[in-house]
Amino acid sequence: MNTGILVKEKGKASETGHFHGHRAKQPKLQLEQIIEDLLEDGLLEVSEAVELSRLAQLKSDHELEAVHPLVWLAERQLKTSKPPHDLLTTRKLSEWLANRIGLPYLRIDPLDIDVDAVTEVVPKAYAVRYHILPVEVTDSKVVFATAEPQEREWEQELRHVLKRDIECVVADPLDISRFQNEFFGLTRSLRNARKGEGAKLGAGIGNVEALVELGRSGKLDANDSHIVSIVDWLLQYAFDQRASDIHVEPRRDNGNIRFRIDGNLHSIYEMPSTILGAVTARVKALSRMDVIDKRRPQDGRVKTKTPSGAEVELRISTMPTAFGEKLVVRIFDPQIVVKGLGELGFTHSEAALWKEMTSKTHGIILVTGPTGSGKTTTLYSTLKALARPELNLCTVEDPIEMIEPAFNQMQVNHTIGVDFATGVKTLLRQDPDIIMIGEIRDLETAHMAIQAALTGHLVLSTLHTNDSASAVTRLIDIGIPPYLIGSTLIGVVAQRLVRTLCPHCKAPVDCDQAAWKILTQPWSIPAPKQIMGEIGCVECRKSGFLGRAGLYEILQFTPALRQFITSECSIDVLRKQGYKQNMKPLRVNGASKVYQGTTTVEEVMRVTPAPEET
Repeated sequence: MNTGILVKEKGKASETGHFHGHRAKQPKLQLEQIIEDLLEDGLLEVSEAVELSRLAQLKSDHELEAVHPLVWLAERQLKTSKPPHDLLTTRKLSEWLANRIGLPYLRIDPLDIDVDAVTEVVPKAYAVRYHILPVEVTDSKVVFATAEPQEREWEQELRHVLKRDIECVVADPLDISRFQNEFFGLTRSLRNARKGEGAKLGAGIGNVEALVELGRSGKLDANDSHIVSIVDWLLQYAFDQRASDIHVEPRRDNGNIRFRIDGNLHSIYEMPSTILGAVTARVKALSRMDVIDKRRPQDGRVKTKTPSGAEVELRISTMPTAFGEKLVVRIFDPQIVVKGLGELGFTHSEAALWKEMTSKTHGIILVTGPTGSGKTTTLYSTLKALARPELNLCTVEDPIEMIEPAFNQMQVNHTIGVDFATGVKTLLRQDPDIIMIGEIRDLETAHMAIQAALTGHLVLSTLHTNDSASAVTRLIDIGIPPYLIGSTLIGVVAQRLVRTLCPHCKAPVDCDQAAWKILTQPWSIPAPKQIMGEIGCVECRKSGFLGRAGLYEILQFTPALRQFITSECSIDVLRKQGYKQNMKPLRVNGASKVYQGTTTVEEVMRVTPAPEET
């Protein structure tokens, strides 16, 4: 919905011709007054208030006007004088200010905002001038976030022009400034792209034949400055929202952009398919793919930086669809390889057992689980911990997930005949101490892994099974003789990722006794009367969950267990022996995290297999 607009600088007519001249200027927030109010509310000590006033007087009026008062105070790194002595950040100060003047406080969540709609309400110059940002637009009202709640001369002016009610909320001045730039910058880039590429290319892609012709024509300009801006915004936005994947999905007219956050996909933006195609071309160019060829799936990678300056690895994958190329960008934070086992979700006993297994000089350790269960994170963190100057640590991967200087990493390339088996054969000639195989998929790769273990190497790899005991029967199904499995396998770890409760809003709730019984069967674990449950707040986008942690089922191959590994071995027998060795199944591991207040019964049941499914 285009409202047209609006108001420009004083003395200049608005685009609609509605301008109401000068009014008596209402006061902006004054630093001295804010310091007095903080002192009055007991958030500052008298000595702190005196020192702040002294520092403020040393600054010129121009210097003080250039920085918002709340930002200036936050830069002083102050803490509240009352327990728990929280840091007075701009967010904390904004919440305090909103409460003091009687306006709602809003933490701006860009995922909840219709960027197209809010940027049509006012021009950027007007929003910057009055420190405001539209955050919600309906047929009857417009909600504005403001960093200057006392300066309201714009409110009556916009009410007259927009013919809608105006509501105000207080927001963090840094958030307002940041999203003014992001929202209006994105909209400007999209509009310019529509005028350029959209007009040149005409209608959206309607069928596969049109897609092929478009690919042959090469008319999409991936280096257009507006497309570059859109891609830059998309990546930075994904980093800020803790997204693990970006999905760019073409449709007949408008394509979708979605982020995967904490395991769930969230719709982010819709844009015309022609622009979406140019965005895809830009990402392909960055990752050194063939931009013109849109008929074959392609893979690539690129390294970039987050807003904080940290380097991240991006793995790019394309897939041809009826309406164009679907693009998925997987985001790998190199910091995960320095995480400790406790941070990954291992208990003390699990961490000790894992360290014991990985300290062996030869043998095979397998990590199992479905795609997206955190296997790569576990392996990289383990390899990083094992890497020492005196060891030669080599990997063969498809693709290389993250570049790590401590490893010698080899990329599988099927087009030239380099598969996992060939890669392992090559690594064995490279005098390795530890070998990591990205995945055991077939008999040849499994056989090479066995040979590496038999010749004195520690081998780590992944396998797709539901639980740890199933790994044995999977290897037998592949074609590995049981005696080789028994003589080389050190242990198997099955894992899942479970969403963790938001620490800012979780609260005690009554435990569902029936659900608890299902979760812990056939184990007899007493049900607690109360557990922690999800509530929802601005920190977790009302979901009740923030972040994820691992659930682990570790099966160590002891002499007692090895005697059951035969061609006719039963998963149930292996599993029962594992239980005798104190192996805890995934659901029981999850139940312990429910006890600790880390997650919920429903979340554990959602991600873990039922006993009959394994």
